[in-house]
Amino acid sequence: MTRITALTIDQAPTGSRAALEGVQKGYGFIPNAIRTLAHAPAALNGYLALTQALGKSSLSAAEREVAALATSEVNGCDYCIAAHSFLGEKAGLSANDIRDARSGELSALAVLTRQITESRGHLTDAQIAAAHDAGLTNSKIVELVAQVTLLTLTNYLNNLAATEVDFPPTAQ
Repeated sequence: MTRITALTIDQAPTGSRAALEGVQKGYGFIPNAIRTLAHAPAALNGYLALTQALGKSSLSAAEREVAALATSEVNGCDYCIAAHSFLGEKAGLSANDIRDARSGELSALAVLTRQITESRGHLTDAQIAAAHDAGLTNSKIVELVAQVTLLTLTNYLNNLAATEVDFPPTAQ
C-alpha cells in the first residue's frame, strides 16, 4: 500500500511542475520516487539540483551507481535498489558488480560507502586511512558523502511512502 501518493504533473504543486516536466523530457517518464518528492517543491528541486551537481563531480556514473546501490542496501530501500540496479547496468555495471556493490565488496568506494551509511558518518581514523590508501582523495570522499546524502533522502522517503517500484525488478 502506498502511503504517500506519487503525483502526476497536474496534481503536483505549481512549484514542482516545471521540474517534473524536465524529468519527463530527460527520462521519457517520471519515476515514482520523483513524483512522490513532488509533494514538496523545495525537496524536489533541491534533490534535482544536487543530482545535477554530482553529475559533474569526479565520481563517474558507474561510481555514483555503486554508491547508490551500497547506500540503498544498507537503508533497505527496495525502490532505490531496483532503480539503481537498472541505472547501474546502463552505466556499465555487470550483474556481479551490482551484487558486489550492494554488499560493499566491489571496490574501496563501495566499502567506504557502506561504512559511511552504516556509521552515519562516524568513521574511525583507520577507515579513513584505508580509503586514502586505496586511492580515494579527500575530494572524492566529500563527493561520496554528498552522494550518500542524496540517496539517504530518497531511501528514507521511499521507505516511508512505500513508493511503488516502477523500474524492472532485481534479483534479491
